[in-house]
Amino acid sequence: MIQIILGTKAQLIKMAPVMTELNAQGIPYRFISTGQHRDTMTELLENFGLRGPDYTLYSGKDITSVISMAIWASRILLATLFKKRQIFGEYSKGIVLVHGDTFSTLLGALMGKFARLKVGHIESGLRSHNWFHPFPEELTRVMVFRLTDYYFCPDENAVANLSTYRGTKINTGANTLLDALRLAETNIDNSDVNIPQEAYAVVSLHRFENIRNERALTRAIELIELLAKQNIKLVFILHNPTKIKLKKFHLYARLAENSNIELRQRYDYFKFIKLIKHSDFVISDGGSNQEECAYLGKPTLLLRKATERQEGLGENCVISEFNENVVLSFFYNYKQHDKLPLSSSHSPSKKIAFQLKAISI
Repeated sequence: MIQIILGTKAQLIKMAPVMTELNAQGIPYRFISTGQHRDTMTELLENFGLRGPDYTLYSGKDITSVISMAIWASRILLATLFKKRQIFGEYSKGIVLVHGDTFSTLLGALMGKFARLKVGHIESGLRSHNWFHPFPEELTRVMVFRLTDYYFCPDENAVANLSTYRGTKINTGANTLLDALRLAETNIDNSDVNIPQEAYAVVSLHRFENIRNERALTRAIELIELLAKQNIKLVFILHNPTKIKLKKFHLYARLAENSNIELRQRYDYFKFIKLIKHSDFVISDGGSNQEECAYLGKPTLLLRKATERQEGLGENCVISEFNENVVLSFFYNYKQHDKLPLSSSHSPSKKIAFQLKAISI
């Protein structure tokens, strides 16, 4: 039996096409939610036409602090030891499927090992080779690698990064986000979202390294304000943890009063993709946004010092390194980073489903 464990919105977006493909091929799976994120998860399931979780490990508020995360993770691991049958059903064999680099990824892999099941890691093998950029994602991935039996890698670079680890490496040819993006594009005309009439850029900021303290967040906000001075509208999509930190550090009102910055609540995935497609460029610290924009050919300024992903680098994507000169150079030349969308018909999700069918028999 395939046991899919995930808990964040980003994970669900990238796992949704795999779950859709499993449904299409009649391959049974169980969906276990860690409950790390709850906000908009129902909307995402509706977007992709998927059923809700077969088992939910936690149903409280979103996990946002380090302390609450430690308590949450400890309780779930204890539940795995004493409620194995409730969580995993009547299945003593099978594979636990996890995704990416979040705490839910590590938690799911540990749960799989505690339950003596095989572990499959989707989007495996990505490395920045810098322990602190991104942090803690780089550390999380390395820990998950050590728990994994089947590595589903998006490219040969990722496969090469796993040369010292035991287990089966499978090159899926791309990230499953490519399939999610295709599903979004087929539904984009039905997505009701306010598209600005003037030229605009989309801003998305949420990574721990950028919002962890006042200094880090102020550094990122000052760069966003610098771009807002360049006569372009910025549509700032507010992730809940970011909104909380902006208010805590007295930066929210500053952004709200800026006439070139429009603050908006987070959209469902299909609406967000529509907003990106109509934008001039994207400012983000998210790896998923980096990949989406690479597939779309959309100019992207990455608010990070390093990235574990290769998509778009040297083409549509520029890493800011939090350098004002790099940021301004990107703005003055962003049209040169406008590329043609990826035209490949390859489906990594179909390849993963095919492999999972063979593994789980």
